[in-house]
Amino acid sequence: MRTVWTMGFVAAAALSFGLPDFIVFRFTQAVIWAMALLGLVILCGVSGQFSFAQAALFGIGGYSAAMVVNQTGLPLYFGLPLAVLTGYGAGWMLGRVAGSHSVWTQALVSYAFAIAFPQFLRWRLIEGWTGGAHGLYLDFPAPPLDLSIDRWTYLLALALLGVGVWLAYNIIDSRSGRALMAARDNDLAAAAQGIRVASVRATAAGIAGSYLALAGCLSAYQYGYVGPMAYGFSLSVQMLFGLVVGGMYSPAGAILGGLFLQFFPDLIAGLGKGLSGLLYAVLLIGAMVAMPDGIAGMVGRAAARLRERRAQ
Repeated sequence: MRTVWTMGFVAAAALSFGLPDFIVFRFTQAVIWAMALLGLVILCGVSGQFSFAQAALFGIGGYSAAMVVNQTGLPLYFGLPLAVLTGYGAGWMLGRVAGSHSVWTQALVSYAFAIAFPQFLRWRLIEGWTGGAHGLYLDFPAPPLDLSIDRWTYLLALALLGVGVWLAYNIIDSRSGRALMAARDNDLAAAAQGIRVASVRATAAGIAGSYLALAGCLSAYQYGYVGPMAYGFSLSVQMLFGLVVGGMYSPAGAILGGLFLQFFPDLIAGLGKGLSGLLYAVLLIGAMVAMPDGIAGMVGRAAARLRERRAQ
């Protein structure tokens, strides 16, 4: 599988050189969606927590990139490690507060965080740093090797997604991943086995925050702008839709969810003729009912049945 993943990423990188820039731009958005959904796979699928805070964590990454350029004068790429660190810190603190409570409490705490974040960015005491309601702009430096900005952003995002998928699989297959799944399945039994449930959940929330903030940083690079209105509550709900449809229990589901979020609305817009929102909702509900484990889960079950038939 490691070889298959490597070949897939190499092929995706190579194909970008045969596509026009506006198509590459769209695929970059899909890659950024997939990066964000990887964090939700760790948080919601593996550790069994619930969150509405993903838009705020996404925004923390975007503002980390913009503030590096506008406030410190450091090179733009310093925003990437800063986004990872700030995302981890914000996610860990949120997980520490809500991780030891019920799913409903996690939903309420993360909802409050998501609602407060755009207001916080407009706070008078810090608007000199965040740009207030007007946001911040950032200019992307000249790409290397005479690449276009769209193609270079795509290759950068794809490379980081490859590293993110590798890390996610290693986390899931590690002792820590098994501890997270044990806490997800039965927190009392996990605690009886010596697992510090609150601690491992906070760590999972921190890792998810790093993924989401890194995705937000890449999105800021792509659009060259960050503003409070870009990180509203609807963005959190949209990510949850992509997670459920793609599959919340494997990194492959995050990639499928990213492609779904980017390209499925365009297909529906051409069919709906004024009713695209209603048609999108109906098809989405139907997909969740027919595929409770998402597209990745459906494909996995089909592959398992095929292997059983061949064995017989």
